[in-house]
Amino acid sequence: MRASEPITLEHVPCCICGAVDGAPVGVGEDFEYHTSAQSFLAVRCPSCDLIYLDPRPSLASLPVIYPDDYHAFMFDEEQFGIVHKVRSRLEARRLLRAGRGLPADAHVLDVGCGDGFHLDLLRKHGPSGWFLHGVDTDERAAAAAGRRGLDVEVGSVEQSRIAPGSIDLALCIQTIEHVADPVTVLRSIGNLLKPGGRLYLITDNTGSPDFRLTKGRHWGGYHFPRHWNLFNKASLRKLAEASGMEVITLSTTTSPVNWTYSVRNMLVDWNAPSWLVNRFSLKAAPALAVFTAFDTMFTLIGRGALLRAILGRPR
Repeated sequence: MRASEPITLEHVPCCICGAVDGAPVGVGEDFEYHTSAQSFLAVRCPSCDLIYLDPRPSLASLPVIYPDDYHAFMFDEEQFGIVHKVRSRLEARRLLRAGRGLPADAHVLDVGCGDGFHLDLLRKHGPSGWFLHGVDTDERAAAAAGRRGLDVEVGSVEQSRIAPGSIDLALCIQTIEHVADPVTVLRSIGNLLKPGGRLYLITDNTGSPDFRLTKGRHWGGYHFPRHWNLFNKASLRKLAEASGMEVITLSTTTSPVNWTYSVRNMLVDWNAPSWLVNRFSLKAAPALAVFTAFDTMFTLIGRGALLRAILGRPR
C-alpha cells in the first residue's frame, strides 16, 4: 500500500444538472495502483443518468492518486512491447480518420495529452504541415511529452494561452472522465475551435455489457479513484448540450481495457496470486487480444466499451 494516511474526500453534485441525490451503483478500491486503502462510491444521477464518484478525492489529493508510474505518464514501446505497437497502429488510424478533411496547415490540440502518445502518432503519420499542441495539468505528464520534443503547455485548457477560435481539431481522449468540471472543460474547448472546427472525444461507456456485468465493484472503467464522471450515450448528449456543443456523431468503439481490468480487479480483490493477476494488464497481450475480439462483437451492435463522439460549435 503506497498511502499510509487517508486521502481527503469531498461531496459533489452531478456535474451536468447539479442534482445531489445520486443512488449508489458500485463501491470499490484502488485495485490498480493501491494509492489508498479507502473505498470509493459510484452513484447514478436520477436526472442525467451520469455515473460519478461521490464523495471523491479533493484536488489536493491528485499527486497521490496519480503516482509517478501512472501509465499515461510513461506509455512507451520499451515497457509495453507488442501492446504498444498494436495500439499505435490502431490509434493512428482512428486519429487520421478523425482528422480527415482538415487543411494542410491545421492546428490540432490534445487536451489531457499525458505523455504525448497521440500527438506523437500524428507527428509520425499525419500531414507534415499540421501544428500540434498539447495541454495537461500534470507537470510529470508534460515533462514526458516534452522529452518527445512536443509542444505541451502545463495547466488546464480553461486557462490555456491558446488563442480563441484557432483550433481546427481538438482531441479529448480518455480525459473527460478524469476532470472535476466536464461542462467547463468542453465549453473552453468549444471557445478554442475555429468555425467548423471539431472535437474528437473518447471516454468509457456505462452503456456497455462490461459495465452491466461488473458495475457493483470490479468494473475496470471505474479506475477508482481517478475516474470522476462516467457517461453513456444519453448523458454524453446532455453534457454536450450543457456545454454549448452540438453532437455531430456519437457511436461506440472497441477497447479491451475495461474487460481486462474488470477481471484483474476481481483477482486482486480475491487475493489471487500475482502471476495470475499479471495475466490481465496493459502489458498482457493475450488477454487484450481476446477481449478485443470479444468487444468487437458488441461494437457492431452499438455497445462497445468506449464512446466515440465528434462534437462541434453550433454555427
